[in-house]
Amino acid sequence: GDALRDPALGARRGGAAVIEARLTLARRDFALEVALALPAQGVSALFGPSGCGKTTLLRALAGLERATGRVALNGQTWQDDAAGADFVPTHQRPIGYVIQEAALFPHLDVRRNLDYGQRRIAPAERRIALDQAVDLLGIGALMDRRPATLSGGERQRVAIARALATSPRLLLMDEPLAALDAARKAEILPYLERLHRAMALPIVYVTHALDEVARLADHLVLLQAGRVLAEGGVADLFARTDLPLGRQDEAGVVLEATVAAHDIPYGLTRITVPGGSLWLGAVDQPPGTPVRARVLARDVSIAREAPQHSSILNVLPVTLERLEAEGRTVLLRLRLGEGAATTLLLARITRRSADTLALQPGDRLHAQIKGVALMG
Repeated sequence: GDALRDPALGARRGGAAVIEARLTLARRDFALEVALALPAQGVSALFGPSGCGKTTLLRALAGLERATGRVALNGQTWQDDAAGADFVPTHQRPIGYVIQEAALFPHLDVRRNLDYGQRRIAPAERRIALDQAVDLLGIGALMDRRPATLSGGERQRVAIARALATSPRLLLMDEPLAALDAARKAEILPYLERLHRAMALPIVYVTHALDEVARLADHLVLLQAGRVLAEGGVADLFARTDLPLGRQDEAGVVLEATVAAHDIPYGLTRITVPGGSLWLGAVDQPPGTPVRARVLARDVSIAREAPQHSSILNVLPVTLERLEAEGRTVLLRLRLGEGAATTLLLARITRRSADTLALQPGDRLHAQIKGVALMG
């Protein structure tokens, strides 16, 4: 209730909010009540369990679902029921919309599917060159083929290119990888990353897959039972122990890092993060390249003393910030570094280990990190 009337919401990012949504929708078995101001660039992920309202919220942003409230993009109002403004229908909103199943015209080849998308927008309004979308999504070799001859991943890349062909000011994606198997998903993710890096287009991305959030998202909105449980930067939310993210098997942190050096004889690369550095398998990126890494809580163990003669390359001094008990395990929030230059890590250990080590917030410990995965 109060969040919906919060006057600071739209301005709290210094006017940089791209999409403002204050929406309520009541159904017999479900109620949506959200107040959001999403950033002007990058990928904002809507994440939560099935039935939490992710797709309903996305459809309401698109105007496909008639919720009550206000929706605005960069100050352009699409809906404002309190002010009596006209409701802008979906086809008049400058959006691209991608769903799980690529809804391509089966009787048209890829080129004519894309042409259809582009014809929906007047030449003077075209801000995205079709060639750029084709190149970004790697579909140049598919132009003469019909959708039935494409793999699921190829079809979905064509569907995204068609959405871009309309030169949208906002791209909405509803679980675009959910219908794909692991191999096709792995094939399409690098293209989504390229899209993210190359275009200043804001994307709102619905998913229930934590690995997609870790890899693609800049901003994260956690939904639960139609309400916003938490929202903020991906790194900040992943490092919190009080959210459902920490109870997932894939709980861990997302690190914004920089390639520092390569140890070619041993096939290793060192990356730096605020407060320290980590070794991982060699990556084909020159020193100075910004990269995103992920460290899972289950891959971090702790010791009171620095272990001697360990096979684990990454043993780092940390400070224990907080403990969160979950059944037989305890989730630890650890801080690497001091002062402003710090990085947060999570470790999941057994309750017995936590009791044996008599852990208390403020303890100086050593984190042993078994695995660091670069995203992408």
